[in-house]
Amino acid sequence: MAYNSGMNQLTFVLPYALPAAELAPDIIKALQAPALAALLSRTASEQFHRADNASPLLPHEAWLASALSQGAGPAAQAMRGFGLSPEPGARYFLIHPVNIELARTHIGMGDARQLQLSEADSRALFETARPFFDEMGQPLYYGDALTWFMRADAWSDLQGPSPDAAATQDLSVAMPEGEHARPLRRLQNEIQMLWHGHPANAAREERGLKPVNSFWLWGGALGSELPGQAQSLHTQEAPGWLAALAEPAQRNATLTTVLAGQSDALLVHGGLIAPALAQEWGLWLQQMQQLEQHWFAPLLAALKDGSLGQLRLVLTHREGWHDSTTSRNAQRKFWRTNNLNALKQP
Repeated sequence: MAYNSGMNQLTFVLPYALPAAELAPDIIKALQAPALAALLSRTASEQFHRADNASPLLPHEAWLASALSQGAGPAAQAMRGFGLSPEPGARYFLIHPVNIELARTHIGMGDARQLQLSEADSRALFETARPFFDEMGQPLYYGDALTWFMRADAWSDLQGPSPDAAATQDLSVAMPEGEHARPLRRLQNEIQMLWHGHPANAAREERGLKPVNSFWLWGGALGSELPGQAQSLHTQEAPGWLAALAEPAQRNATLTTVLAGQSDALLVHGGLIAPALAQEWGLWLQQMQQLEQHWFAPLLAALKDGSLGQLRLVLTHREGWHDSTTSRNAQRKFWRTNNLNALKQP
């Protein structure tokens, strides 16, 4: 399978490709992925990095923030990806409409992907909330159904976890922190009351869907004159804010389109995040089998025929990431037995 011979290196970031440590042995037994086994076993280098527990970001998010030089947060860059124009020097935050509910022992927030929030319902909730934000001098901006933005120049101290980092966690210890944390909570309470009984939510509940009763804020960053999209970034099944960091033509990547470029590329595939957050390991296995067919096997072929010089795999879970590289020469290490043991990380 010959691609463009001009690409030297592809970095493939696959969040939640590492299963939960206590389940990994059984999951790996069930996974039929000989190409991935070869990519992970016949390597030029490999290392496991433990995540910084103080970071508000998941390991793949922190890795990307460093790789893309995002600094404090991705909000301003993501705005540009949606065609918005953040003002230089102004501070913007990402906002995600979510469902927050009281569990038996804690307050929790589910994965927003599971809300099945349509553009029409999101727009209706947005338009109801926008005048309230405008009155406070903190205007709202619409990106897509699950991705909004807020300007709050004075909230430079506010830092909090990403929605994927906060999802399924106890929000009593995951809420954003800083001097303006209390005003944020008051704002969330006001919006919760504003959306209570909203026609869009009433219709959702009639369809058996959870109401959108609050929002999650994170990713604050200053607007600047810097370009908003990373030229090398390609995404597939990525959250809206992350996809917005890539050029529009690179947001629904296939291996053919990625390897068609002449320069090195960075690919983030988010297809494993949702099943991992939901602990739906059967669905996780199905997604991995699709990755084996559509990505790992063709990538292995591309290495062997020389159309890809080097492949770097960054596989993560909540506790850290496994970073390895392989190449055509590395794949000639026939004395190394192909296996998936690299997926068993602490």
